[in-house]
Amino acid sequence: MLGTVLENMNGRRLYIFISVLLLCQVLCFIIGGLVAPAPSSVMSMLGTKCIDKNYKNTQWYWSRGKQPCKSIGDFDSPIVQEQKISANDIVFSFQIPLPKDGYSLDYSRWQQNLIAMLHLDIFYDNEYEVAPDAVMTLDARLGYSNRGDPEGKWTEYASSVEQRHLDCSIEQKKTGYMYNCSHVPLFELGSLHHDFYLLNVRLPVGSVDSSQKNDMNRNLGHISDMWVSFIHQNGGFTKVWVSFKTIFFPIIVAIMVWFWRRISQLSRPPALLEYMLMVLGAALTLLNCPLEYLTLAFDCPWMLLVSDVIQGIFYASLMSFWLIFVGNHFVDAKKSKSDGIWFPGMVPVLVGLLLFSPNWVHLGGLLRNPFYSQWARSTSAGAILECIFAGVYFCYISYLMWKAFTDIGLKYQSLSNQDRSKNISALKRYKSMMVVTLICVVLTVIYFVLRKVSELQWFWEIELKYTSSFFTGVYGTWNIYTFALLCLYAPSN
Repeated sequence: MLGTVLENMNGRRLYIFISVLLLCQVLCFIIGGLVAPAPSSVMSMLGTKCIDKNYKNTQWYWSRGKQPCKSIGDFDSPIVQEQKISANDIVFSFQIPLPKDGYSLDYSRWQQNLIAMLHLDIFYDNEYEVAPDAVMTLDARLGYSNRGDPEGKWTEYASSVEQRHLDCSIEQKKTGYMYNCSHVPLFELGSLHHDFYLLNVRLPVGSVDSSQKNDMNRNLGHISDMWVSFIHQNGGFTKVWVSFKTIFFPIIVAIMVWFWRRISQLSRPPALLEYMLMVLGAALTLLNCPLEYLTLAFDCPWMLLVSDVIQGIFYASLMSFWLIFVGNHFVDAKKSKSDGIWFPGMVPVLVGLLLFSPNWVHLGGLLRNPFYSQWARSTSAGAILECIFAGVYFCYISYLMWKAFTDIGLKYQSLSNQDRSKNISALKRYKSMMVVTLICVVLTVIYFVLRKVSELQWFWEIELKYTSSFFTGVYGTWNIYTFALLCLYAPSN
């Protein structure tokens, strides 16, 4: 059954077909590099230290526009001593986005999401050292405003009292030296539905209610400033990404309908590989569905969760298909099935899918509270395990491909000279499809690891540079590869 069209299509036509598909794949890389900007942008902002001796959790504090808050430049200002200002009287204000060249900018719904990472500037003081594995309690509020709203009108989006672990180190414990503290997650929005946002953060000392301990935030050292890095997806990249989805979605749906009509015309039941091709096509159709259009009209905080679940389903379908696809290329198909040649490779696939579930729980918690966050350590451990299992899977599938090449070569060598001349074109065609599969495997594993590293680069304190061309190129590769398989492995008339 395998490759009915491959068997009937002569070598020249097949190579022309594959060459056209490879050209389309290269175009996906080129278009992503030339048209789309970087996938995300980062803006680091220093918090304005607003002061209020009569703080109320119903009042907003902003630094730009009419009636900005009363603020201080640093904690050594004379006004701090004169008015006996304490930490409970300080509110760090972040008003985003920042204006540019005197013009007020607003967020676009094409920018999709917003992630905030908090960082503290802490100076060493022998009287107020940072405790090992200190716990920081944050009293945070997030508000929004839209164009056309009265200036100074902010509507509460979310508020919460959260705890974060603060991991700080210092080379020399001398007065005036600064601690090297890691970034901590602050909040995450699944959609950017509003034009302006205002973030107010307090580090209350003592307790905010009777349930809190009185030693809250007393072991954080001498805090000088608070920074927040805001990360959002670039609108230009989103437009290119959604354009690709809009193009590929109907194409894959049409080729799946055509493929299943060919299958339904057979007198025999569909084979396992044919079922897996339909599963792969269905998972890719979900991935191609341009749900991002909904965010242009509605507030969709669930978009991150839905996208992550769809990606997990697609990864599991694609990796399972490769195991069965390569296993069916063994010369002795009955032996490969009885020995369960592809079953060991399903272990990292299933484990990897299970490792996605904590992230789904985390994203589900964000629907109720955007300030909800898992600890950075457990999140990093999960990402590391996912990358390890991706590497294990890559090694196993590479072994299967090498085994398939070896078995096909041995079978070819055992043929007579006359049979070799008849089967040489079929041998080259099968090897060509295996090479294309290997390229797709390599690109997918790199894409998966790169996405995981980019999500946690703030926790690992690394600078990761990448271009949108790789993401659009790999996405195009998945669609072109699936399209080619559905075409080439459909039953022939």
